[in-house]
Amino acid sequence: MPITPTLVPPPDSCDCHMHVYEARYPILPTWTAPIPKAPAADYLHVQRELGLQRVVVVQPNAYGFDNGCTTDAIATFGTQARGVAIVAPDIMDTELQRLHAGGIRGARLHMLPGGMFSWNDVRAIAERVASMHWHVQVQLDGRDLPKVDALLRALPTSIVIDHNGKFLEPVSVDDPAFVCLLRLLDTGRCWVKLSAPYETSKTGAPRYEDVSVLARALAKHNPERCVWATNWPHPGRATPPESAALLDLLQDWAPDAATRHRVLVDNPAELYGFQAAPAGITTPRDALAAAAELRRLAAAAAHRGR
Repeated sequence: MPITPTLVPPPDSCDCHMHVYEARYPILPTWTAPIPKAPAADYLHVQRELGLQRVVVVQPNAYGFDNGCTTDAIATFGTQARGVAIVAPDIMDTELQRLHAGGIRGARLHMLPGGMFSWNDVRAIAERVASMHWHVQVQLDGRDLPKVDALLRALPTSIVIDHNGKFLEPVSVDDPAFVCLLRLLDTGRCWVKLSAPYETSKTGAPRYEDVSVLARALAKHNPERCVWATNWPHPGRATPPESAALLDLLQDWAPDAATRHRVLVDNPAELYGFQAAPAGITTPRDALAAAAELRRLAAAAAHRGR
């Protein structure tokens, strides 16, 4: 039985980083890691159990530049969904426009060893997506932040840093690399995801204290630049953590309700361009049905006007 969270999130709360995997989409020929069973339909149950209404679908590395699984998932979730794609530096303008119409609002750049991008690619991709008002989402070992601080500050887009900075060896709050992350947030152009502490924690569940101390410091230092996420379905974990337990950690990381509202609702709305849901729409399926009805009415009106 799924665990029910003790935290009741406010209306319009958002999970800002999750993945969808569907068997019908081809993976990269070079991909060797196991592919989770994580269709969009399964996430709808997770979303309902957590009491969330909005979601950001992040393109899995396993699919490379084929963002079809991600954009189809966004369409399934409806108008309260956005996405982050993986795009090439030479992506065509028409493809950027198509992705934008499909709900994409950022470009994912996985900069850990084995990734497909160089730091020159980061600059080139940021220049391509700036006109779309997208951000670049960067995953790196946070200990490398001082080395790329100047490059990140010079990008023409906003920046999102994954997973509390993803310090592969958790550092102290006064470590120069963590201070570098705090200073990036202070620019007003950088955001950080309070998410996936299990990926880097050495102290482990349930509190992940070595990473939680960083998450608390981030939320306290600049709550206006923090968002939260599950990282569902927790790829690479033989025993995935309970998403409800990860949501409940936010009560420790951001103890007051006003900060949690900012992290769960206000900041995602600003970063991803969410609009208030129309009256009567409370779930992704409601939103999808409403969008389908609007398309039907528009098609009928166009037919009458012929």
